[in-house]
Amino acid sequence: MRFVYPQGKAKALTFSYDDAQHYDRELVPIFNKYGMKATFHLNSGTLDGGIFIQKAEVAELYKGHEIAAHGVQHKNPTMLNKHQLVLEFGEDRKELEKLTGYMVQGLSYAFGAYSGDVKEAAKSVGLKYARTVNSTNGFHTPGDFMEWNPTCHHDGGIMDLGKNFLNVPDYIELPLMYVWGHSFEFGLKNDYSVIEEFCEMMSGKEDIWYATNLEICDYLTATRSLEWSADGKTMKNPTAISVWFTDNAGQLCELKPGESVSLE
Repeated sequence: MRFVYPQGKAKALTFSYDDAQHYDRELVPIFNKYGMKATFHLNSGTLDGGIFIQKAEVAELYKGHEIAAHGVQHKNPTMLNKHQLVLEFGEDRKELEKLTGYMVQGLSYAFGAYSGDVKEAAKSVGLKYARTVNSTNGFHTPGDFMEWNPTCHHDGGIMDLGKNFLNVPDYIELPLMYVWGHSFEFGLKNDYSVIEEFCEMMSGKEDIWYATNLEICDYLTATRSLEWSADGKTMKNPTAISVWFTDNAGQLCELKPGESVSLE
């Protein structure tokens, strides 16, 4: 058997953009135009400032995408003690939930800075994943969601990597391409052509699951939470979401929440 993404999609694509500067107003429509799904990491304490998005527009602007935390004031997490970390992450989560109306469960580390203590503090306030800035140039899923290394920054050879992703070899199970950056990197040059060309190239592919960071985290966590019989022939899904796989005959199967299946 082999796990696949929802509805049998072979691969997944996600984006992550930080800081919520006003250039997001130009970036979001590009994602919407091409059917992409992205996660936007916001600092709740900087919203309403001169170059930042207004609180009143957050829910509508980012509709269809995910809002995640980035720290209240974009402080370097490794410079904070445990109490300060809990406040920086927990209060950001709390304020963003007021703006979105849903649970905020993701994070990207400000300045890409993190440590073991930082990871534990983030987990302690209910965050499920945290993105680094350590590009892998690969398409493997993360082993540790609190240290989620992306594939690349959008200035890191995104077009060539995208072409490789479209032809990713079969031996990579659940291939994932994860692109990150800041919208001001386009806006300050008044040039969004790189991300638009990439989205156009990647759009409309029947074998790609276009998903937010949290959707991917939740799905992969579900695949890793399945329960197995001692002989490895029966699989149970104790989670709240369906898990998809192809059986030994190549048939697409959906294992719904609470269900078990014999793999013989």
